[in-house]
Amino acid sequence: MSRSSGLRVRRTGPRQQRRPRQQRGFSLLEVLVAFAILALSLGVLLQIFSKAMTTTAISETYSRAVALAEAKLNAVGVDVPLEAGVYSGDPEQGMDWIIAIEPYQPPQGPFEDAFGEAPPLQPYQVTAVASWPSARGTRRVSLRTVRLGEVF
Repeated sequence: MSRSSGLRVRRTGPRQQRRPRQQRGFSLLEVLVAFAILALSLGVLLQIFSKAMTTTAISETYSRAVALAEAKLNAVGVDVPLEAGVYSGDPEQGMDWIIAIEPYQPPQGPFEDAFGEAPPLQPYQVTAVASWPSARGTRRVSLRTVRLGEVF
């Protein structure tokens, strides 16, 4: 009795050609090129994120400066008298501020009513400036409005 062990013997004869050995894995050159592309991509992404963070920080600082200048404009007539002059105070939120108030003359000339008399109210141009130091020098935000006040 002969037993078959289940093993097959492969014979290569003249009719069968050997197939070239199939390549498995990546060559060192392919791996180096892939790492170089990855490094360039990550470098570009880091620059983009860095620029975005810087822009966000500058935008936040400008928003705080605008809020401070608006608060100072709103203080005119309440904490700051509505009369010609320049007013400043202690820095707030790391920003200096100045309020300049001066009589406003419209481009067409002084205000006069139909009878040629000056009106009982004087218009004032109010300018609020908030400034702060930065790496590129002093930055500032300036807001301007016109308010009506009493004639002195």
